[in-house]
Amino acid sequence: MNSPSHPEGVPGDGPHSQEIRHSHIGALVPQHVARGTFSTGAVVQQGQFEFIVDFLLRMQQPQQVAARIVLPPAVVAQFIQALQDNIQKYEDRFGPIVLPPAQQPPANAPRPSAEELYDQLKIAEDVMSGNYANAVMIGHSASEFSFDFITTFFPRSAVSHRVFLATPNAKRLLDSLKHSFQQFQQRIKNPSQPPMPPQPPAPPWDPSATDGPPT
Repeated sequence: MNSPSHPEGVPGDGPHSQEIRHSHIGALVPQHVARGTFSTGAVVQQGQFEFIVDFLLRMQQPQQVAARIVLPPAVVAQFIQALQDNIQKYEDRFGPIVLPPAQQPPANAPRPSAEELYDQLKIAEDVMSGNYANAVMIGHSASEFSFDFITTFFPRSAVSHRVFLATPNAKRLLDSLKHSFQQFQQRIKNPSQPPMPPQPPAPPWDPSATDGPPT
């Protein structure tokens, strides 16, 4: 939803605005976006006014940030609900999603900090600024989930990035989003408290990784 005002130089009686409502169902898919990006996990971070989801590719060294998506908080709440609904529909059709056994880190092994995690990740310059989205469309097959991150700007919605995740990682992404959003809500309820510093991330094999750690 956007509210564009008349540009300077357009005749009128004074300031005007118009509420624009349009569906993102028929969103334009640019050619460079259509093929999509495959990801093997994600890191969810909170900014002061936005959420950042870094989709990772961990099958080679150095591990890479394959896509960075920037979402406003209200869209994250809708994203969580939509992903929950899609996972429920998936399980109704194909059966429960089984997560692989989590490899346990050595006893007393310290969890790396967020800084240490990102020291191990390669972020290309064209990925670093991220892609903004204010809507998300989710689909799934028997083996993977697809995410179309959309900008619903006037005059037409467009897909800013398309990401594919294996089904177990989609469920882990949901856990990460829910945990991070709960922390955000707690911070909003207690505005006098300073923002929480980045929490030490869990190792890559931990499926409960949230708010900084990879899913």
